[in-house]
Formats: sequence, structure tokens, C-alpha cells
Amino acid sequence: MKCPYCGLSKHKVVDSRDSRDGTAIRRRRECLDCGRRMTTYEQVELTPLMVVKKDGSRERFDRAKLMDGLLRACEKRPVTGSQLESICDRVELLAQEHGEREIDSQQIGEQVMDQLRDIDEVAYVRFASVYRQFRDVNAFMDELKGLLSSES
Repeated sequence: MKCPYCGLSKHKVVDSRDSRDGTAIRRRRECLDCGRRMTTYEQVELTPLMVVKKDGSRERFDRAKLMDGLLRACEKRPVTGSQLESICDRVELLAQEHGEREIDSQQIGEQVMDQLRDIDEVAYVRFASVYRQFRDVNAFMDELKGLLSSES
């Protein structure tokens, strides 16, 4: 691994600790040439998980893509970055625990919506409107009625 500041590949580990969820090791490193510090993460490389899309195509599970969708749904909402990371962690864990090399995008979407519903209802409706691709206002209203009836 090269230093992102000077490009030298000699560095020493200053500190090591487990990440929040215990799935990675966080290491603080110091470059032996320029003296600047950086953080690296070491984690187990799992078998690539493939997502089966609605049209039958397959693509590699992409955590960044999931986070991007969550960020758009939660824009200007009181949802913290750690809550979004937690949703991504749980969805990724569910996908890995599934035991198969492939998982339907529908399962991922439903899992995300279940968790968003508990955190922020507006973010849930935003995500659901894109995920479920409501065709008209009536379909959208049906979803809202379902959300309101589940609160009672």
C-alpha cells in the first residue's frame, strides 16, 4: 500500500482496533518518509454477492449504490449518517447470511423499506416511491394509507 501523500510504500502501524461492528480492523498508519498519517481498514473478503434485478439481469452488490439511494431518500431529513450506515450494514449482513451467491433486488428493497419505516416515514415514502415505481397518484395514496393504518 502506498502513502496517499507521497507515494512511498513504507509505513508503520501506530494504532489498531476493531471497527464499530466488529467486521473490520481499523489501523492508523504513519508514512516513514513524509510522516503523515492515514487510516486503513482491513476486512475479510467474501464471495462476491450478485443482485438479480427485476429485469433478470445480474450485477454485483454495491454498498455505495445502496447508500446513494438512502442519501437521496433521506435528503433534508433528520436521519444521521450512522443510521444510514447501520441500514447498509444490516442489509449487507442479511444478503451475506442468505447463504446464496445471488439475492433478488426485491428482497433488498423490502429490507431497506422496513428499516426506513421505523426511522423516518418521509424517507420511507420517498424510497418506496422510487423503488415501487408508482404508476399514478392512487398507488401512491394506497401506500400512504397502509403506512397510516400500521401506525394505529
